[in-house]
Amino acid sequence: MKKFILSIVFAIVCSLSFAEVRELTFPKIPVYNDSIGYGYDLNTTWDGKSNQPFFVSFNLPDGNYRVTVTLGSKKRAASTSVRCESRRLFVENLATKKGKFETVTFVVNKRNIYFTDEKGKQDRIKIKPNEGGKLHWDEKLTIEFNGDAPAVQSLKIEPDTTVPTLYLCGNSTVVDQSNEPWASWGQMIPRFLTDRIAVANYAESGLAVATFLSQNRWAKVRSLLKSGDYVVLEFGHNDQKADGRPGNGAFYAFSHQVKQIYDECKEKGATFILCTPTMRRSFEGNVVVNTHRDYPAAIHAIAEREGITLIDLQAMTKQFYEAMGPTESTKAFVHYPANTWPGQDKKLEDNTHFNPYGAYEIAKMVVMGIKQSKLEDLKSRIIPTFEDFDPSHPDAFESFHWNISPFVDIVKPDGN
Repeated sequence: MKKFILSIVFAIVCSLSFAEVRELTFPKIPVYNDSIGYGYDLNTTWDGKSNQPFFVSFNLPDGNYRVTVTLGSKKRAASTSVRCESRRLFVENLATKKGKFETVTFVVNKRNIYFTDEKGKQDRIKIKPNEGGKLHWDEKLTIEFNGDAPAVQSLKIEPDTTVPTLYLCGNSTVVDQSNEPWASWGQMIPRFLTDRIAVANYAESGLAVATFLSQNRWAKVRSLLKSGDYVVLEFGHNDQKADGRPGNGAFYAFSHQVKQIYDECKEKGATFILCTPTMRRSFEGNVVVNTHRDYPAAIHAIAEREGITLIDLQAMTKQFYEAMGPTESTKAFVHYPANTWPGQDKKLEDNTHFNPYGAYEIAKMVVMGIKQSKLEDLKSRIIPTFEDFDPSHPDAFESFHWNISPFVDIVKPDGN
């Protein structure tokens, strides 16, 4: 209890002490410490020449923050990607010529585990032990500069209370995966949205709808939800593990729990979007088969009954894997021979969890689902350069370029 109270006080102090606008000019900025509350972080710095990734953090209260970065260098050509928190992609391989600069603006959601419910009670999300210390749960907003030759001239960060928030609820196929070589579509989708919306990813590996509720993850989202926001929900992978117990099942407890979230979302004036679960890579011959039992059908039934927008990721991922085929489709998943990653003495063969390429392609499917919907306001927040995506004709694996982050963990996420 004492630790909880101190954390609340600390968050309040941070809120009171944060300047409305913070501007930095690179490369001469300080190394992060709590007394100044910003600077180079995670044992990295940048001298204006190095091609190694580096991180900058700001100690901030919960909220959405508008980030404006000017990328490029007077002394060299550059190629820079910008990711935030746990590898959340915002700027992808932006090339600048020597002496040329590009200014980009995006909005980042920052959060911690604490919240105040609708009755004024202080509460917290019951995160799992392996979530402790993750960048998307701490008191800092962390920005990663990566790329073939990253270069940043300046950075400005300021609170933004005007944009709507797109909340993501789901499992390991949605979560902001912290470590290479894992990735999920939820951390890729900001790349395809404008600075007129923020993405708040509350998904976590191993969760079912029941645990999303019982661990207070939905309670925190509900406490923040406002009219004009959006909630996207994708479950089904882990929910089936409770089948066989009295009252459980796709058309019983699961459907009731999804309906509860939808009703509370509707009460807040937010828009609810359902996704069927991504298919596992489970081939019989050249055909991908359903491993999710009745859950996709139950999701379709809920969407039809309640008039909810549905994005059919089951159908689209099936098209995607089958277009690549039984062998090539491994390139979208965490399939790597032994010794590809540090400490990996055995091959990785995971047919549930995606690598960055697979996650990127599925994020495009979600964006296409939005584009094909009747949600005109949300559609208007897709970047104008987004090209229609057909999962039967995916991007070539060889065309995808991802500079790895320095954090690697070969342990499979929960829920495999």
